[in-house]
Amino acid sequence: MAAADAAMIVLIPLLLHSAILWSGISAQSTISSTPPRGWNSYDSFSWIVSEDEFLANAQVVADSLQQFGYEYVVVDFLWFRKNVKGASMSSPGYDIIDEWGRLVPDPVRWPSTAGGKGFAPIAAKVHAMGLKFGIHVMRGISTAALQQNTPVLGAPGWRARDIALPSRPCSWMKDCFVSVDTSSVGGKAFLDSLYQQYASWGVHFIKHDCVFGVDDLSLDEIQAVSTAISATNRAIVYSLSPGVKATPSMGKSVASAVNMYRVTSDDWDSWGDLQLHFDVARDFAAAGLIGASGLEGGRSWPDLDMLPIGWITDPGVRRGPHRYSNLTPDEEKLQMSLWAMAKSPLIYGGDLRKIDQDTLSLITNSVMLGINSHSFRNMEISAEAVSGNEVPSVLRLSSCSDSGETRWSLVDQKMCWSVPKFRNGSGELMTGCLDWTNATNSRKTGHVHLSSELGNLCLKSYAKLPRAFGSLISSSFSSCPKHGSEKWKLTPDGKLHSRSTGLCAAVYPQVYSSRVWSARGSDGEYYVGLFNVGSKAAKIAITVANLVNHGTRSKPGSSSDGWECDAMDIWSNKNIGVISDALEASVPAHGAALFSLTCSPTKR
Repeated sequence: MAAADAAMIVLIPLLLHSAILWSGISAQSTISSTPPRGWNSYDSFSWIVSEDEFLANAQVVADSLQQFGYEYVVVDFLWFRKNVKGASMSSPGYDIIDEWGRLVPDPVRWPSTAGGKGFAPIAAKVHAMGLKFGIHVMRGISTAALQQNTPVLGAPGWRARDIALPSRPCSWMKDCFVSVDTSSVGGKAFLDSLYQQYASWGVHFIKHDCVFGVDDLSLDEIQAVSTAISATNRAIVYSLSPGVKATPSMGKSVASAVNMYRVTSDDWDSWGDLQLHFDVARDFAAAGLIGASGLEGGRSWPDLDMLPIGWITDPGVRRGPHRYSNLTPDEEKLQMSLWAMAKSPLIYGGDLRKIDQDTLSLITNSVMLGINSHSFRNMEISAEAVSGNEVPSVLRLSSCSDSGETRWSLVDQKMCWSVPKFRNGSGELMTGCLDWTNATNSRKTGHVHLSSELGNLCLKSYAKLPRAFGSLISSSFSSCPKHGSEKWKLTPDGKLHSRSTGLCAAVYPQVYSSRVWSARGSDGEYYVGLFNVGSKAAKIAITVANLVNHGTRSKPGSSSDGWECDAMDIWSNKNIGVISDALEASVPAHGAALFSLTCSPTKR
């Protein structure tokens, strides 16, 4: 398929889509007919983004990305928190609420919102650019509202403490947010008042955090919010964000109530984070969840998270963009290829004021975007372990209830692990010891203090990404700051528990160094993604027969003996000729090749 034709396939539906929305004819079902695209402030500004910074990025979206379907600009979390000394991601006491206990923007960072206007002036400026405005919200109700015991709008006699469930806090912001009783009159009224307020501000996108995933699943609140959004009669994308990760069974439980839902923990600019997305994407595709029925008859999309590309910051810090992504150009291309083939929402995270031409070309490739929007039958069709191109296993933090089958033990003052090769518990037992020495085990407390020749090992300090520990790589562990330390508890059942995060350390074996995805196009073409997850360049191939027949049944009486395919390299936009046996490409380490094939049967 020619590049010009591909561009037409992508752009015409997008223009029609926008016309329907802005004409007022829209229904909830139209807003998520394809995976949403846009920009989010978190990867570049953490929680401290200001009005000027946000609107400057929105302007770049309007000028350079809107024509490619990027239409949502989203303020990520803690827009209601004062950016002052002492405030941090997890610090209570700095949040601003109205007389009804509802969070409102910090007027110092968002001066246009002062005087009780809320985000309405910001949304109006975004709408004037032809874009749609979104916000991040948290679980339940803030502890600021509980402290003041504010009344509940629409429920006379009810107050914040009447509807709060302190026994169900957000697992990673326990001091800041707790659940509400959605079965009570007051709890329902409080949630309804929140979403009526957001609708009155002009919000088109809600990113709802700490209600989904293995640690924080709150189906009652998700359903209550879904109902509240529908009641606004406004076209609002409803997106979920997990604290740790999600499973396909969880996806099935929420898909019909939402438009998109994150299926991984936060994805940052490390190879250790990125490579873990392959198994997750495979599993959600195999479960039939890509484009499943969503909110109000629309579609829902498993979300592989934002794109941590370009000029960004570090997770959770009180600091704006100050460094370039650690992903290599090959890794960025691999990420875009997988996100396209898995039909993940495309939400760019870097500061767009410093986007370069190469990055702009990467995220606006018309054929790649066409795959992301309009392909179908998306699936992984091959995964192989190539001798000599092994993939290091990944050391990660995980929910202690879902830390896989990793078992830890203290052996000769080192922390050693064992885990089955395959995630279903089968295969040989893989073992190893982390390069940690001088581990001391306190009989009194049960805590293990770990240190190494590199210094004490801490979580999420992000000095360099990723860091290698023997045969493992990790984006969660690195050297502690000077004089820092990290305390752990080795439990009787072999789990290694972090006191500071409440999570457990887990080893995830990475068995396959090459992976192949396929999808079909609306004009009958085949799309193929060849992914090299290994540490060395490698040739990856897929036979045409495997590609054409995978996931289909042969037609009785078919007289075809083979296939011939015209193939195009999507990233280079070069025609590579006719192939009849196999599609093969030399793919760099941590890289990907993406192809479009137009195939026809042949006879001998």
